[in-house]
Amino acid sequence: MASILDYSEGTTALHRANPLTKVALAICICAAVFLAQEYWCLLALLLLVIAIGFYAGIGAKTLKLAGAFVGLGVFMFLIQTMIVRDGKPLVLWITDKGLDTGLHVALRLVTFALPLVLMLSITRLNDLANAAVEKLHVPYRYAFTITTALRFVPIFSQEMNQIMEAQTARGVEFDSSNPLKKLRLMMPLAAPLLIGSVAKADDTALAAEERGFYLRSRESSYKRYPFRALDVVLLVLGVAIVVLGALF
Repeated sequence: MASILDYSEGTTALHRANPLTKVALAICICAAVFLAQEYWCLLALLLLVIAIGFYAGIGAKTLKLAGAFVGLGVFMFLIQTMIVRDGKPLVLWITDKGLDTGLHVALRLVTFALPLVLMLSITRLNDLANAAVEKLHVPYRYAFTITTALRFVPIFSQEMNQIMEAQTARGVEFDSSNPLKKLRLMMPLAAPLLIGSVAKADDTALAAEERGFYLRSRESSYKRYPFRALDVVLLVLGVAIVVLGALF
């Protein structure tokens, strides 16, 4: 089963850009989301992220991810309306200030969660680690640790799905529509998943040492990651997005 962090092939400008430029653009969008105050600006940023996803050829993945965060946004909206009780009462416990705060939090949550995940899905993690080592002078062991952690996210997700499918075949009701019941059934599966993850981490560490992990340096990578005119354009776009968020 494909994961949202799996690399999506493509030949677009975003695919060809420097990995650090993609991350910087995603960070700029996230910063603009926090700075923006107007509803239309937050909606424009959300539409921009969705448009970027379609341009990069991952429109379906973008919409699926956005839909997943919408549920969390609705939950946070309800929480905020319960916490913020100042202002004029509207409906039930909801006040005008609570409604305003809840909508801002929900929009920010949905929009903030998308950019970095989308950029990672059109960036090879090896390229990201090597570019960080070459351009930012990040020690390779730190870059390797971060990218390896990102690689293990879809692996653990797939293993959890396999365990759940095996338990469903044995009659366990993992296909229940009750989320609390499903969560209660998933808790005992944490033990086999943890044991498997420890074994995988040990195998990965052993394989890395056999390949000379501790001898790796900035010059070890055969591929170089220069900044080109395309990267400058994307960085200027990112700065413009931040300014837009700060103004509105």
